[in-house]
Amino acid sequence: MRVLFVCLGNICRSPTAEGVFRRKLSEAGLAERVTVDSAGTGDWHIGKAADARTSLAARQRGYDLSALRARQVEVADFSRFDLILAMDHSNLRDLQRMQPAVAQAELDLYLRRYDLPLDEVPDPYYGGADGFEQVLDLIEQASDALLAEVRQRL
Repeated sequence: MRVLFVCLGNICRSPTAEGVFRRKLSEAGLAERVTVDSAGTGDWHIGKAADARTSLAARQRGYDLSALRARQVEVADFSRFDLILAMDHSNLRDLQRMQPAVAQAELDLYLRRYDLPLDEVPDPYYGGADGFEQVLDLIEQASDALLAEVRQRL
């Protein structure tokens, strides 16, 4: 199975989701069976590391995002991935606009897919440290649900 997480710039929410889910897969013994990546709909941060506040919040919970570098979603991603999970409605709309008619990837909102209290992961970029903690809380919950889905699919 192949999963892609998508936010706007690929420096806050989607790399957090990638890092959290990679660790959950590793702990479950499934890391070799699932491909995980993240990307942004925008091109502003291509090649850059995760936002320093994102990395710090993740590191404080034991997630290492240091190897991740931002990239932009490509049309080929719709064939390379089985599941593309957007962090918010705007990113989902952008993905739907660029999705080829013959694409195999299933698109969805990450939180809505798992019936969490919010249907979007709020963008913490312009806020304080508490926003990055909230993102981690939401992504950890959604990642547990995604792990259960992956187990069923495998």
